[in-house]
Amino acid sequence: MSLNETGGGEGVEVVKNEPYDDEEHGKGQYTYKIYHLASRAPAIVRALAPKEALELHEEAWNGYPSCKTVTTSPWMGANFKMVTETMHLGDRGNTENALDASAETLAQREVVYLDVTDDSEIAKSSYKKEEDPKVYKSKKTGRGPLQDNWAETCDPVMTCYKLVTVEFKWWGLQTTVEALIMSYTRKAMLLMHRQLFCDTDEWHGMSIEQLRLMEEETAKTLLEKRHKELENKTDFS
Repeated sequence: MSLNETGGGEGVEVVKNEPYDDEEHGKGQYTYKIYHLASRAPAIVRALAPKEALELHEEAWNGYPSCKTVTTSPWMGANFKMVTETMHLGDRGNTENALDASAETLAQREVVYLDVTDDSEIAKSSYKKEEDPKVYKSKKTGRGPLQDNWAETCDPVMTCYKLVTVEFKWWGLQTTVEALIMSYTRKAMLLMHRQLFCDTDEWHGMSIEQLRLMEEETAKTLLEKRHKELENKTDFS
């Protein structure tokens, strides 16, 4: 997924990718990434904004079936934080409080259902037939294409529950920006899980060792692309 998110070779820098075992998060794989967003920002923003304003730092603790991701901005400091908590359950989306959220959080929560077969919110420029679960069929597993009533009939089935919390403290902009972030996140998650299903044959049956090797190769590719892009930007000869 990180490879798909690179923009002009700039996008994602993998700083750390290592196992963790602690009291707060349990056991799993910890990653620390920096998202470089300059290539996706308008030219005037790139010219006026400091470098730190065009970076997002992401820490993730992946310990299936649960994981937690914290995204921050060095430039905004304590004024911006986005937390995504995830739980995977073998049900059909009918668990009311999969993340054990507090009563206060539940009172503010907006529930959004994402169906990987629903492409009504996907821009034509973002649609790819090879990433459409209504078309894709896995050669390894025989799964797919997903029909209109797949969520009620498919077996096995899994629901990915996510609790996303965003805090953006900026007078006059807070409500608007938080709404924009949530809208973008919803669309990004839909695209990501469509890709994940249609990449089944690439990851199904992998051992944890094979998965880590693939992650290392991806990180190396990202680094090489980033270095090449930076060289192109600084070569004025």
